[in-house]
Amino acid sequence: MANLPEPVAPPTQDVISTDLTEEEATRYDRQMRLWGIEAQQRMRNATILVVRLKGVATEAIKNVVLAGIGKLIIVDDENVNEEDLGAGFFFRDEDVGLKRLDAAKSRIESLNPLVTVETITDTSTSNEGVLEAIIKTVDLVCVTDWNRDGLIRINEICRRYQKPFYSGGTYGLVGYIFCDLLSHDYLAPDRSAPKDQPKSVKTTANYTPLNSAILHQWSSLTKRQTKEINPALFFAVLAVWQFQSSHGNLPNDTNQTDELESIANSLISQAQVNQQVLTKEPRELLQSLSITASHEFSPVCAIVGGMLAQDILKALGGREPPIANFFVFDGNTGGGTVCRMNMP
Repeated sequence: MANLPEPVAPPTQDVISTDLTEEEATRYDRQMRLWGIEAQQRMRNATILVVRLKGVATEAIKNVVLAGIGKLIIVDDENVNEEDLGAGFFFRDEDVGLKRLDAAKSRIESLNPLVTVETITDTSTSNEGVLEAIIKTVDLVCVTDWNRDGLIRINEICRRYQKPFYSGGTYGLVGYIFCDLLSHDYLAPDRSAPKDQPKSVKTTANYTPLNSAILHQWSSLTKRQTKEINPALFFAVLAVWQFQSSHGNLPNDTNQTDELESIANSLISQAQVNQQVLTKEPRELLQSLSITASHEFSPVCAIVGGMLAQDILKALGGREPPIANFFVFDGNTGGGTVCRMNMP
C-alpha cells in the first residue's frame, strides 16, 4: 500500500494563513508547490462520489485521497471475490466473501486521516433514484467498470444537477476514460505572450454527454489525424459496450469474436472513419477482448486508474486542461490516445 506523501519543508506562514489548517499545510506542502494553494483548497473542499470498487477505482481512490480531497463517498454493494485480490490492493485473502467496502474502508482511511470516507453498501443504491439523491450532494461523480447504458443514465442525472462526470474501466488489456465536465474553465498557456514572459489565460471547454459522444462522426479528420488517434481502440470499447448491452454480460469466449467483429465493423462504417486508415476492426484485437474483457489485469488498472485520478484532480484544480473527452489505453503496446468525440 502506498505511503502518505511526506512534507519536504515546514509550511510557510503564507500557507498557514489560508483556510487550510496547519496540519493540512504540512501534509500537502509538496504538492501545493506544484499546483498552488487555491487548487489545493478546491480539492480540500470537494466531495467526490465513486461508484463501484474494482481495480481502476482502487488506484483512482488511492491517488485522490492522498492528494487531499475533502470527502469521498463510495457506493458498492458487492462482495470480495478471489479475482478482486489481483487488482484490488485494499483486499486480503481473508476478505473473500465480505462486502468490498466493509473490507476496504479502514485501509482507505489510513491513507490520509484528513479525508472523510463514507461507504454505502445498501443494495438499494443500485436504484438510480437513490443514486440521484446522492449525486445532488456531491461535487463530482466517477463511475467505474459500469455498462454503457448505466453510464449514459448516470451521466444524464449528473447533467440535470450540473455535476462533472467521469467514467473509466478496463476490458482485459484495453482501458478507457470518458469525462463530461459540462462547461469547464481552466488556465491555459497564452501562446501570444513573449517566451520570456509566460502567461496563462482563462479558457473554457464545452463538453458533451456520453450518449452524444459515442455518435461521433470521424469524417472531419484527415488521414494523418485519424491514424494518430488510432480509432481501432475506440471502436473496440464501443463494440464491447454494445455486446454487453445486448447480452447483459461481457464477452468471455473466443466463439464471440465474430459477433464483436460484426458490431465493431458496423460502428466503423456508421462513423465514416477514413477508409485509408481503417476499414475493419483488427481481428486479433477482438479475439483478445473476447476472452479477456471480463478480467482485470493489475498493471492496466494501475495506469488507467492513475490517469483517471490525475484528471479528476486537474478538473478540481482548474489549472490545466483535463481530458477532452475520451481516452483509450492499449496494454499490448503501452500506448494511449485521446479523441474529442462530438465536442465543439
